[in-house]
Amino acid sequence: MKVLKINGGKTLSGTVRISGSKNASVALIPAAILADDEVTICNVPEITDTDALTEILKYLGADVKRASESILIDPKPIVNKEIPEEMSNKLRASYYFMAVLLAKFKHVEMYFPGGCAIGARPIDQTLKGFEALGAKIKEENNKYTIDADELTGSHVYLDMPSVGATINTMLVAVKAKGETIIENAAKEPEIVNVATFLNNMGAKITGAGTSEIRIKGVESLKGCYTEVIPDRIESGTYIIAGALMGNYLKIDNIIPEHVETLILKLKEMGVDMEVGADYIYVSKKDRMKPVHIKTLGYPGFPTDLQQPITTLLTQCDGESVLQETVYENRFKNVPYLNSMGANISQKQDTIMIKGKTKLHGKTVEATDLRAGACLVLAGLVADGTTTIRNIGPVLRGYENIIEKLNEIGADVKIVEEE
Repeated sequence: MKVLKINGGKTLSGTVRISGSKNASVALIPAAILADDEVTICNVPEITDTDALTEILKYLGADVKRASESILIDPKPIVNKEIPEEMSNKLRASYYFMAVLLAKFKHVEMYFPGGCAIGARPIDQTLKGFEALGAKIKEENNKYTIDADELTGSHVYLDMPSVGATINTMLVAVKAKGETIIENAAKEPEIVNVATFLNNMGAKITGAGTSEIRIKGVESLKGCYTEVIPDRIESGTYIIAGALMGNYLKIDNIIPEHVETLILKLKEMGVDMEVGADYIYVSKKDRMKPVHIKTLGYPGFPTDLQQPITTLLTQCDGESVLQETVYENRFKNVPYLNSMGANISQKQDTIMIKGKTKLHGKTVEATDLRAGACLVLAGLVADGTTTIRNIGPVLRGYENIIEKLNEIGADVKIVEEE
């Protein structure tokens, strides 16, 4: 079994360059199916999630070439066929294939998507969008068969501003007849990135990034070029690393507006930062103030940074309060932090973090992607050696995390352990 070992207490300095967004890439890669010719997606991170999606593309018959940070996808040879469960359950984002195959072929067969176990992650809002556009859905033994005689634009109101449901409805609507309006749409930057890609193909989408998105359906979409935005969650994770152990650590290739709520919270804590046009310098402060944080959809504080920032809150003087409103099972990192010396208690959807506490290296487990990132950060600040088991989820979401951390002064390695 491969484990991650971190010798903590090392100062982090130099520059770390942020990769392309995982959450945007995993939607852009399936979206390429909608084009009638070759598309190029630049700044795609080399992570296991993007590997899993390109595997599905190749299984369907697409011609896929990887060139440095770019992926070239020719969807012309694609054959519509059932996506088997062993492929769909590798990651949540496999359900974007539901949308693009429905839009292109009016028929799709695939199994329920996988992903991190961070609470109930139903796809009811995605299915609601499909049905509103004219699809008929049959579910049996975790397998979905979705058909549409014709896709017709409609008014879709999402019960919650789900990123996945917003993107999936948008992907189908671009090929539906007439106009579709998505109300209570999610506003995340990744949605804007996908809309820009589709518009480059010839789609007619307005309002992406607001709560109302309008899509006028088109008959065909052409090949094009697009670039993945920088990953705001990776940006935030390394910014937090700088606040924990940085000495003028530079986080480069970021969009500061995308991590504004994090920056504001760190300023409230008293973290030493210098924010530029596409970078931020962060240094450790010995004394930091406690804060209250509540996770919300964008532009609120992101749920994906809730677990990583918990490590930083253990180093604040006093009690911080962190409320998780998006997923109900996103505190699996807490027992492991407590085993390392943290003082965290939980009451329903809220944790109370009393600091400042010294963290000590222990053997812990990455129960999901962002819990793993939290424990990596804990290992960086802890004394002694931290061993993180089940490191796979972290490699799913952070490109070259071992190399990036070691380049800025950390002592991190993957080893084989019996």
